[in-house]
Amino acid sequence: MPVPVALTGRHDMKERRIFVTANDHRRLDELLSVAGTFNYRDRNDLKSLEAELRTAEIVESNEVPKTVVTMNTRLRFRDLDDGEETEITLVFPADADINEGKMSVLAPLGTALLGYSKGDTIEWTVPGGKRRIRIEEILYQPEAAGDLHL
Repeated sequence: MPVPVALTGRHDMKERRIFVTANDHRRLDELLSVAGTFNYRDRNDLKSLEAELRTAEIVESNEVPKTVVTMNTRLRFRDLDDGEETEITLVFPADADINEGKMSVLAPLGTALLGYSKGDTIEWTVPGGKRRIRIEEILYQPEAAGDLHL
């Protein structure tokens, strides 16, 4: 599965600069370590997350820009193919509940959103082809709100 690529409106070239807080990186790395004990190599969701973490710029919680999607961030994005807007919170798998708008970081879109910023356009491959979304607004980011315990 290809790694999602951010396409910014300022450039025609593809860019890959995402931020992950040190705390999120540690917790996500632990998630992958536990999954590794169960031989996860056949799971594309976990491989995609692993690839995201390898390319991410790791920053301290107080250094992450408040426009970046971190774990437990609530955001609104627009599907650029059909114009539909969706609001979700990016969560760890145990907290996921799509009926409550809580999307797992292991969902293809969840992995694609992690570390990107308001205004970024993200393109990724799904079984039916390519999808494109743009992050319209960060409604809540734990680090910006001072909620560093999440």
